Amino acid sequence: MGVWERSPAGIEIALQNPGLLEDFERALPGFATDDVVGSPYCVRDYRVAAALGGGDGLAAARKALAKRGVGLILDFVPNHVAPDHPWTGVHPEYFVQGSDDDLQRDPASFVRVGDRVLANGRDPYFPAWPDVVQLNAFSPDLRRAALDTVGAIADQADGVRCDMAMLMMNDVFERTWGERAGPRPADDYWPTLIGDVKRTHPGFVFMAEAYWDLEYALQQQGFDYCYDKRLYDRLAHEGAESVRGHLTASIGYQERLVRFAENHDEPRAAATFAPGKNRAAAVATLTQTGARLVHEGQLEGRKVRPPVFLSRRPEEAPDTALRAFYERLFAALRDPVFRSGDWRLGDCSGWEGDDTWQNLVVWGWRGDGPSKLVVVNLGDAPASGHVLLPWDDLAGRAWRLEDARTDGSYERSGDDLRNGLFVALDPYGWHLFDLQPVGG
Repeated sequence: MGVWERSPAGIEIALQNPGLLEDFERALPGFATDDVVGSPYCVRDYRVAAALGGGDGLAAARKALAKRGVGLILDFVPNHVAPDHPWTGVHPEYFVQGSDDDLQRDPASFVRVGDRVLANGRDPYFPAWPDVVQLNAFSPDLRRAALDTVGAIADQADGVRCDMAMLMMNDVFERTWGERAGPRPADDYWPTLIGDVKRTHPGFVFMAEAYWDLEYALQQQGFDYCYDKRLYDRLAHEGAESVRGHLTASIGYQERLVRFAENHDEPRAAATFAPGKNRAAAVATLTQTGARLVHEGQLEGRKVRPPVFLSRRPEEAPDTALRAFYERLFAALRDPVFRSGDWRLGDCSGWEGDDTWQNLVVWGWRGDGPSKLVVVNLGDAPASGHVLLPWDDLAGRAWRLEDARTDGSYERSGDDLRNGLFVALDPYGWHLFDLQPVGG
């Protein structure tokens, strides 16, 4: 995110916004105006910023990543552009229009750009964003221009992350803008765009930032992956039963979700979760099926979430213990089974008078090498119970369990693994076991 040209007009608007100035000072005490470089969601043009090396710099970065087996995903903001984007001067038909009366009545939601009044960008639940103007998802001309834009991005990258993707769906856009948007098209915005881009760039990845439980609908419209905001909310605000229920969804759906404990829009994980819960949330997201997102600064335990307008952030001492935890976890996650294996949710049970097992969540992975068993205590108290894996061929032989968390090694009966292996974990404790048959 943030490789495209940011808007000088957007910077000026930000510097006049008292609320944003308070956020800047809170995150970066003593900030200077030079620190405000504009929002990456207030795009002046879909050209790589000169300060980042322009198109040649991006191509060099992509080449260096490819040598390491890493793809490059760039950002696309479909809902809005900066007020000084070239389209505002030459293609007013791309935008949701307003009138002088609208501007006078609601100056927080409309802005004069040249000789026209345009709506500020927004979603249906919050006030308008003052530094951007609203594109019209129902405009056929805008849809053709968006296709050209994403096609150009596809020439420069391996995928695109679509900001607030659900805002361009017909149902959502109509609910937000009503008659201002004009006639509702028969086809939705995304299926045609994604289909056309993939015809010329077959391996190109579309990832949706998604909210409001619209992940499945966006998958059906062609997205390869959607943010799993619901899992994040369950980990942050609910309990193990809620997480377990979430993981009962179909495998095909879950394999196309992006799991995370932190991203640019959420508070820093180290500031949101207590230390033990922070680790449990990391294990619960990064050992899941689907794609997994790790945010810059997450591994060092950064707690300040700098506003996206700023070019720098405050100094924070790295959390060396948290970094060591992640290094241990990532060492285990290098096993290819976590990318190409078969994931299954397990089960757990307890006994009368002790319901702490309900805080345990268990799942497993199988592939060509060692199988994996993951158990996480999502409660703030010790928990114990029997965990069960749904693999019938575990029974009838002995297995060695090697724990990535402690390096401990144990031999257990396969009958126990299949029918109920006893585990006891401290608050927010976890196991990540390799399972290998004893004797080969």
